[in-house]
Amino acid sequence: MNDDINVLALIKGKERYIFLYDDSQRAEALRMLGRHASNPELSFSWYDAAVLSQKIRQEERQQRARMRMPQVTDTEELF
Repeated sequence: MNDDINVLALIKGKERYIFLYDDSQRAEALRMLGRHASNPELSFSWYDAAVLSQKIRQEERQQRARMRMPQVTDTEELF
């Protein structure tokens, strides 16, 4: 894992939902989406939570795939 901050944003009309989390906080970010969706005072819906949670999981799968790919170093041939 790395120290990068992931940014997930949703704009609904005049409202802005911005979630910042690092890789170790993915589970908490997913729970936060559910808490927002269950809050009747927000326009954030369960559909919004589902779409954004899918993005979190997709990014995690892509990151794992990148980690499995062999890395080319300066000393290796490119061709």
